[in-house]
Amino acid sequence: MDIDKTRVRPYGDTPDDGYMQLSFTLPVPCSDESRRAAEILGEKMGLEDAKVVYSHNIADSFSFFVIYGRCIHSVDMTTIEIPKVNAEFMPFEQINRFIETRIGRKIVVVAACTGTDAHTVGIDAIINMKGYRGEYGLERYPWFTAYNLGSQVRNEDLLAKAIEVDADAILVSQVVTQKNVHIDNLTHLAELVEAEGMRDKVLLIVGGPRISHELAVELGYDAGFGPGTLPSHVGSFIAQALARSARNMREPTRGENLC
Repeated sequence: MDIDKTRVRPYGDTPDDGYMQLSFTLPVPCSDESRRAAEILGEKMGLEDAKVVYSHNIADSFSFFVIYGRCIHSVDMTTIEIPKVNAEFMPFEQINRFIETRIGRKIVVVAACTGTDAHTVGIDAIINMKGYRGEYGLERYPWFTAYNLGSQVRNEDLLAKAIEVDADAILVSQVVTQKNVHIDNLTHLAELVEAEGMRDKVLLIVGGPRISHELAVELGYDAGFGPGTLPSHVGSFIAQALARSARNMREPTRGENLC
């Protein structure tokens, strides 16, 4: 099927029909009036023939709506440019061979959910041995040494651990919070690393459900990973980034096992 990428619209029943589904909550009880209000909102957002297909009360004075309508707008995808992580993603065995031959020592990473963030699902998926979606986490990689500090870790404590173990990379998991608290927290960590004179000695990586590489770079990080990230994505980036830098010339620390 040929698609005009200068004029891309939602696909409902047939190509380019523009039909789409939208859901949202209104701070009013569910009624005929609120259902009509939901349809009017859909029309104001550029939907033709917007109709409520589902609605119900979810709490006192709150109601949930699903509307269906035809979007009148389109997107020119040929004009879109998205900053992307500079890495060629490799599988588990290839990553380990790459580190062994190109770096010649174990890569040390420390990871945590920092600040008030208590959601460890993301960082556990990347670090823990059990991994995620059939992939091993970095703890299972023979050429990585990974420290998972868990949740609600102060930036100062995360940085102190990185200094203690002479880390090559700091991984931070952040769930987007109200009033952009996560941005303040991530900025604070980047500033701490800079103040310690470590910015050119350690990779800063952040991940989360609404994190993008573009946002991460704006905040002073080397890479940002969003939804769907696998351990091999992060492992590939760290290994290749280190291979491109002078950091890979560091001698193994005393007692560090390369086998």
